[in-house]
Amino acid sequence: MPGRALFGEVSQLARSPDWPSSSGRGTRILKGLMMRATSLLLTALMMGSALAGVPAVAAPKAAAATAAAASNALPLEGMKYRLIGPFRGGRATGVAGVPTDPTTYYAGMASGGLWKTTDSGRTWKPLWDKFPEASPSVGAVVVSPSNPNIVYAGTGEGAPRGNVATGNGVYKSVDAGKTWQFIGLRGTETIGRMAISNTDPNTVFVAAIGPLFREGGERGLYRTRDGGKSWEQVLKVDDKTGAVDVAIDPTDPNTIYAAMWQVHRKPWIMESGGPGSGLYRSRDGGTTWEKLAGNGLPSGILGRIGVAPTSDPKRVYALIEAKDGGLYRTDDGGASWKLINDKGDFRQRAWYYTNVFADPKDPEKVFIMNVNAHKSTDGGKTFKKMPLFHGDAHQLWINPRDTRYIINGNDGGAGISVNGGETWTEEMNQPTAQIYHISVDNEVPYNIYGAQQDNTTIAIASANVRGPISTQNWQSVGGGESGYVVADPKDSNIVIAGSYGGLVTSFDKRTGQTRPIGPWSREVMGWAPKDLKHRAQWTEPLHFSPHDPNVLYYANEVVFKTTNGGASWEIISPDLTRNDKTKQESSGGPLTKDNTSIEVYDTIFSLAESPVEKGLIWAGTDDGLIQMTRDGGQT
Repeated sequence: MPGRALFGEVSQLARSPDWPSSSGRGTRILKGLMMRATSLLLTALMMGSALAGVPAVAAPKAAAATAAAASNALPLEGMKYRLIGPFRGGRATGVAGVPTDPTTYYAGMASGGLWKTTDSGRTWKPLWDKFPEASPSVGAVVVSPSNPNIVYAGTGEGAPRGNVATGNGVYKSVDAGKTWQFIGLRGTETIGRMAISNTDPNTVFVAAIGPLFREGGERGLYRTRDGGKSWEQVLKVDDKTGAVDVAIDPTDPNTIYAAMWQVHRKPWIMESGGPGSGLYRSRDGGTTWEKLAGNGLPSGILGRIGVAPTSDPKRVYALIEAKDGGLYRTDDGGASWKLINDKGDFRQRAWYYTNVFADPKDPEKVFIMNVNAHKSTDGGKTFKKMPLFHGDAHQLWINPRDTRYIINGNDGGAGISVNGGETWTEEMNQPTAQIYHISVDNEVPYNIYGAQQDNTTIAIASANVRGPISTQNWQSVGGGESGYVVADPKDSNIVIAGSYGGLVTSFDKRTGQTRPIGPWSREVMGWAPKDLKHRAQWTEPLHFSPHDPNVLYYANEVVFKTTNGGASWEIISPDLTRNDKTKQESSGGPLTKDNTSIEVYDTIFSLAESPVEKGLIWAGTDDGLIQMTRDGGQT
């Protein structure tokens, strides 16, 4: 039999001293055997076809068709993703719990989808990994107190950063998160809050901020009374204003409070506040509304507002962005208001925070989310910080049956407290990080580099010969949360990393030392871009030359080059942007300025040197230009 003879030749080759052979003889023999094996296979196919009564000529045609199909397959079609970390949370933007089960909670992420824990945060499971229809950005989650199997999730996070993922409507589960269906409001794009009736799982309110970068769309306050089969817009101001908060009075389901917010973004500016912003109340379940103004509330332009009714029907808290903003309180059902606390800790970056929550049982206890999470037990007069696992707090849900049980959403994930906020669970078990700009080094196994939003840079091993990839296999490597991270091609122990505002560092893995090496060491926070010498935006390009490992490029509005590890830099280009000064104004709007680099405009956003031709460098700008040089920047 020819097959047996072929097997004999392979066996003889395996016993030969030329297998494997550096001279290549073994390789040549193997190639010859493979060709013979292919010939034998085709012969067998032809024989089999003939025995089956099929013309022998059909076999080569079938083989040719199979080969053609294989050649048309995607090159990476057979590859699958595997999770390697980092196992630490990203921004949690919508949280909720089950009142009757203090171990079960839901957490929606800025771009990591919806997650659930049934063991008080010890482990989390993703709910939307196999439900790609829903946007991975979650703005709000509510669980029906009367039927905890019913869960609603509104997509599009309510902290409208310049780099947010857009939502695509509201989704519903009737089996505690196992399956989901789309139920409407596709055009809302950004949802600040949702509220659900304590007794009717079909009655839900959605506070839709609406599209950030344009007017119109589905914005305002929406209500459904049939579980999402139909929606009605119950409160609208104009095409520039959406709803950011909504809360049902726990003592009266017909009394609803809503906060309207005029907010708008362009790539070069964010504007919070305007005549559309305001605080509203309904006394008939959301059908008609009255605007609450005067009587002690701040006058003039208002911005973002958070509202929290309490277990005392006469007491309501409102956290208001305004010239005379701060925490306001009414103790007579809204007839009059008083400024209780105007501390800057509760008013900074108002567009990003401004969230207030009341204890469901004790009207003296009130919580404010900001850079830190704050708790008051004296009606808002004084506060103390709660020891969250991570800063930048946004959301809070307090169990109405037992207020010791709380879940918080912050920029590091979701944390749970079982003692009223005294201690919290860690967030190193939520692989929901947002990572900027992946790169790899030349090590074996290779390392992967990136920067995690709201956290640090990261270098993580692609494999661990001793077992699973864990925290022992990754580390921070300088730079900051938003930058490019690239290893030195000559020595992977040296890592160059950037961040917003022009920060560039060199990190040595052997010593743990970080050195600033940027070409322009100047604090840019708070400055209008037009007043800066160089315009460093949120995530500036860093790029090693593929032709000379000593050459490192960096870009603001011009291209910088160093050949000595950042000890000195030269500018090799003119300003490659449109340099439109009207798009370089101070950002934030009429109330709270906010210049943190993400709105810095007229910058080089991408940069690369051709791997084929030395000196051919391409630059792409955020204002729509593509620039090129063929001589390393001379022209």
